[in-house]
Amino acid sequence: MFDIKGFFSGGKRLAALDIGSSCIKLAEMQDTAKGHCLSRFYQMPLAKGVIVEGAVAEPEILTATIQELIKKSGCRRKRVVTSISGHAVIVKKVTFPQMEEDELRELIQDEAGKYLPFDDMSTVHYDFQILGESPFNPTQMEVLLVAVKKEIVEGYTDAIEAAGLIPVIMDVDCFALETMYEENYEFEADDVAVLVNIGASITNINVVKGGSSIFTRDFTLGGSSVTEAIARTLGVSFEEAEKAKIKGFGQDSRARDQFLGGLIAYADPICSEIERSIDYFRSTVGAESIKQLYLSGGGAMIPGMAADLARRLGIETELIDPFRRIACERGAIDPQMAGRIGPMAAVGVGLALRKIGDKG
Repeated sequence: MFDIKGFFSGGKRLAALDIGSSCIKLAEMQDTAKGHCLSRFYQMPLAKGVIVEGAVAEPEILTATIQELIKKSGCRRKRVVTSISGHAVIVKKVTFPQMEEDELRELIQDEAGKYLPFDDMSTVHYDFQILGESPFNPTQMEVLLVAVKKEIVEGYTDAIEAAGLIPVIMDVDCFALETMYEENYEFEADDVAVLVNIGASITNINVVKGGSSIFTRDFTLGGSSVTEAIARTLGVSFEEAEKAKIKGFGQDSRARDQFLGGLIAYADPICSEIERSIDYFRSTVGAESIKQLYLSGGGAMIPGMAADLARRLGIETELIDPFRRIACERGAIDPQMAGRIGPMAAVGVGLALRKIGDKG
């Protein structure tokens, strides 16, 4: 079931479950004469400690939360697409001699251990996507390998199945963002953009060229680390710090604005790690000119985040809009909240765009 782009037959829509470490989001998409339309979006918090470092630590709680989410959202679809991220997933670009896809699949099957850091490949799910001809050697082709321990995948699929649902596609967060980006934004073949998703505990970075991934990296810092820093500095609870991160402290508007204006200082470790990742990309991949950086995830909503990254990187930076070209059915999402919910819904929208039958 593990795949990069969903190698399945058919063409039915799936319900999307974006399972994060602090929140679960459900999204459903419909096909209309005017294009894709978001027909349902619902989110609810997930107890701390249920998802730890990208793995399911408390499956019973996850199952119960999924069941509650399905009930409250009114979702009737049973087949779902979900995703994983973080150090649970290995994403690696490898160069092979030019060959057909079937031949490549057989080669990787026989020699996967040469390219992936696992001693026993029988414990691993893996797949690949051919990116195209190597820019340095026309007799070679670049291939994206993705692998994850079977026990990690089973942790999610078992919890989903226990909730009465059928997991059909297991995607990767950074590729779900790529799907959403391709649907909503125009780009040329040589355009390079950076998609950064700042979740509660993990930040995903995906550099895409002409809509295809050329560099990925995840690191275990996110919005929760900012909340914890606020709580330590000000001597308040995690819950109080989380509320302050969104609304500021107190009723005095000037004090509230001052706090929110200085909030970016707490996010410096995240911004610094993003900066290091981009510097590494630039030094290893070559002098690619990055056109745009798009931020998504709850952590992207921290005041000053986009401006700080734009200053550090010298790249135009903005919050991503997953509804740029996707309509929202009446009642699916509050129009006044679309601007704020959008960055947090980006991965879910990307997953909801997937359907059985996707190829490449």
